[in-house]
Amino acid sequence: MASFKLVVLSNPVAGRDAEYNDWYTHVHLRDITAIPGFLSAQRFRMRNPVGFDHPWKYLAIYEMESDDPDGVVEKMLSLQGSDAMVISEALDIDGALAGVFEPITALVPEAV
Repeated sequence: MASFKLVVLSNPVAGRDAEYNDWYTHVHLRDITAIPGFLSAQRFRMRNPVGFDHPWKYLAIYEMESDDPDGVVEKMLSLQGSDAMVISEALDIDGALAGVFEPITALVPEAV
């Protein structure tokens, strides 16, 4: 099976940071990784923009493994808003950006 990354950049609705972070960390990551094809998930917070400013404060990276990544994403999208994938109103969904990426090089280890 092939490996992919679903990358999501997002922000909370103004004034709802705590609610957004609690939902994303304790609910949403588990909802996504319960879908067949998703192996793991990890969140990141922007520490310091390098070179330019951009609007996103948070990043989530989901590891996927599937021969049909489009089908995995379709399944994920079909669950949005259901009991299997509650979407918090604290998420600024209109400002979010997501995409599936496939590797084009091998992993390059640290130079010694």
